[in-house]
Amino acid sequence: MIKSMTGFGRCEIANESRRIVVEMKSVNHRYLDVAIKMPKKLTLFESPVRNLMKEYAQRGKIDIYITYEDCTENQVQLKYNEALAGEYLRYMRQMAEQFELPLDLTAQSLARCPEIFTMEAQELDEKEWWQLLEQAIRGAAEKFVEARIHEGIQLRDDLLKKLDVMTGYVAQIEERSPEIIAEYRKKLTDKVQELLGDTQMDESRLMTEVTIFADKICTDEETVRLKSHISSMKDTLLQGDNIGRKLDFIAQEMNREANTILSKANDMAVSDIAINLKTDIEKVREQIQNIE
Repeated sequence: MIKSMTGFGRCEIANESRRIVVEMKSVNHRYLDVAIKMPKKLTLFESPVRNLMKEYAQRGKIDIYITYEDCTENQVQLKYNEALAGEYLRYMRQMAEQFELPLDLTAQSLARCPEIFTMEAQELDEKEWWQLLEQAIRGAAEKFVEARIHEGIQLRDDLLKKLDVMTGYVAQIEERSPEIIAEYRKKLTDKVQELLGDTQMDESRLMTEVTIFADKICTDEETVRLKSHISSMKDTLLQGDNIGRKLDFIAQEMNREANTILSKANDMAVSDIAINLKTDIEKVREQIQNIE
């Protein structure tokens, strides 16, 4: 299925203790470029997220935003440093004996000493977190792909219409070419007769001049190749799946043929048609840049 390189997807997954929100959006890019913005706590999952996105996209600059809420009641644990408390107590007793001071000490006062009690965050349960994060990533990616396909279908239909118009331009050029030669022959004949008057005209010489002119302005090869390129692009559009680079190459070839026709044009009508043709080819090339 043909896909655009622009899209958006969002998914929110929650359980009794955690909530994760994933949003992703993309724009055109020659290759797959994934940028991830996530909380520091989840950075260990960056590589798995990148690998996961390769299942859903081959090209495009994709920005992924991940946020979370941890609703667990015991996010941190209280730690008691018994060895350090013993050290405090030993030195306090030593000070009391040394300076002959009363040891007015309670458990509560000892607990106020630095580092006796500390708060430590619970260790991250990687398996549990990844199961939740993967579910959110896939949910957002599926919606993201749906958006890309929807826009891709619109792009395809518009491109097919433009290709039909371009086919009409090529047909007009083919139809006009014999008329140009006939008009040139008549104009040349009239001019020669005007110059020679009653003198006999050299038909063979006249035909040679017309043949040289016809060969100079002939665009048969270009129009044949253009029709082939248009047909190939239509087939590729209907084929779908990762066709952006191929379409871009075909469009370049089409533009080359249109340039040649324009350079050979010795007729205002053909020049106008060739300019219209080049304009539409450029529009097609611009739209192709957005196809994966």
